[in-house]
Amino acid sequence: MAVRFFGLALGALMLVVMGCGPRAFIKGDYDSDVERANLLTDQWSETDMQKAVAELVSSLSGHNAIAAAPKPPILMVTRLQNKTSEHIDTQSITDMITVELMRGGRVTFVDRAARDDISEEYEYHSSGMVEGATRAGPGRQIGADYIVNGRVDSIVQQAGREKTVYYKITLNLTNLNTGLIVWSDHKQIRKLFRKRRVGL
Repeated sequence: MAVRFFGLALGALMLVVMGCGPRAFIKGDYDSDVERANLLTDQWSETDMQKAVAELVSSLSGHNAIAAAPKPPILMVTRLQNKTSEHIDTQSITDMITVELMRGGRVTFVDRAARDDISEEYEYHSSGMVEGATRAGPGRQIGADYIVNGRVDSIVQQAGREKTVYYKITLNLTNLNTGLIVWSDHKQIRKLFRKRRVGL
């Protein structure tokens, strides 16, 4: 009898523990609007990225260095420094900036990330395996006119149940010949959060 009671008690305890533990997401669906605000957590989100990129690209596209250029200037995106306490995929931000600027048709880009691949391909072309008329090699690449770089900063403040998360994304456009910054702008985002009261 005691063994049976112990077994029932143990089973009940396991059910309680399983019920209190984390629950797996077992069913999902596609969101038809990827630009809908996403504030599930107080961390950097795709909504923050979309808002920041849209405004900064609009500002940069309207600057004279691009808008009044006689021909599309050649840009090179270097890096976006992450000065926040979060892990933020800054490559994803710069990729979106590149895509949105390219869509406007006013600029072209040098692919900095592809340099190693290009160098390896040059070696293959010079190996004798590639037909002469189609052979590519060093010395014919086009240099960039401007470098795009910047940083992401954040400030987190919390008092009681209230919390604010502030982000500032700054971009610079630097003339590669002169080293002068010809355009700079930033986008500020502040998000407000409140803890729920926990009670019976």
